[in-house]
Amino acid sequence: MIKKLIIYNTVFLILYVLGYNIHDFILLKQEISLPFSIDKVYLFHAGYSALICINFLLLATVNKYLDQLGFIYLATMLLKFILFSITFYKPIFSEENLTIYSRLSLFIPTILFLLTELIFVSKILKKKDSKN
Repeated sequence: MIKKLIIYNTVFLILYVLGYNIHDFILLKQEISLPFSIDKVYLFHAGYSALICINFLLLATVNKYLDQLGFIYLATMLLKFILFSITFYKPIFSEENLTIYSRLSLFIPTILFLLTELIFVSKILKKKDSKN
């Protein structure tokens, strides 16, 4: 289990570093200014996704929560989007018209980390099903 914890943290750290640097490089190259910090967007998604995957790995070892892991995941996704909206409320909701670049800069890290998180959580859930 410790090996998986290290793998999860490493993958999310690599995604954060590569994703942010590539995204920032493209924005600087195109001379695009965003009303929010792209670094904080990537950091939020990396931290929250790593937290979800680590907690699911730990919860999968507790028999009491095995049948509820899917519902717990749905609740954590809802909480993630609520916390993201609260954290980035001002740049997202106070701007009347976000440019297409701003929208893409919010969408790309969300999808990147969500897909990675889904892969890890689905592997945990599949192993849970194979134990039953």
